[in-house]
Amino acid sequence: MKSAWLLLLGIYDYLVLYLGLLWLGLLCLGWTLIAALLYPVLPHPTAKLLGRYAIMAGFRLYLASLRLTRRCSFDLSALDQLRGDTPLIIAPNHPSLLDAVMVISRLPNVTCVMKAELMNNVFLGAGARLAGYIRNESVHQMVRQACADFHSGSQLLLFPEGTRTTSHPTNVLTGSAGLIAHHAKVPIQTVFIETNSPYLGKGWPLFRKPAMPIHYKIRLGRRFAPPQNTRRFTHELEQYFAQELEQPC
Repeated sequence: MKSAWLLLLGIYDYLVLYLGLLWLGLLCLGWTLIAALLYPVLPHPTAKLLGRYAIMAGFRLYLASLRLTRRCSFDLSALDQLRGDTPLIIAPNHPSLLDAVMVISRLPNVTCVMKAELMNNVFLGAGARLAGYIRNESVHQMVRQACADFHSGSQLLLFPEGTRTTSHPTNVLTGSAGLIAHHAKVPIQTVFIETNSPYLGKGWPLFRKPAMPIHYKIRLGRRFAPPQNTRRFTHELEQYFAQELEQPC
């Protein structure tokens, strides 16, 4: 009886995994088609606000669907403190592909620094352009766009590791967060994403089933003032991340 139950539970977990990924793909593709039609005709400020709100709503719907399966849980309530906050850089660690989804799902006016190839992705490109997301191709352009966006009251999601975590507790941090904060004169709010699973971490195959249930929790860390010396600040931030992430979840 127990073995039959475990077999059924394993089948259910596979359905949650594959149908969940299919559902996310359909949500992204559906919004991409709509965003591609809206982008040429909407004024930029309207397009940006609509694009960001729609992405937030879509990601929130996706995570709510996963919660209903009882095989994934998300404690993201700490992020609600940032809604309506002043312009700032939101700087989380980066354990998985779901990190941006979780953060954006709680914040209606956040822009995101994205890899250039993702801006041309069939599932994400049109929606990201409508929302005014920032390419990471040119540092000068990235800083200029981020500074302009802060003036409109938005916040910036930027992963200081630059890519998903590959070495515990954190990768060597890039200087992007400090550089943008220095030029824009905005604070950096650290955020820590904790999970019991390596699912969708760097090198994890997309369709490989993890042990379930999976739990995610987000907590806010220290808020740093705009740095004067970006190199010294990046070193300080890296030490702080390592100290916080070494603590047991």
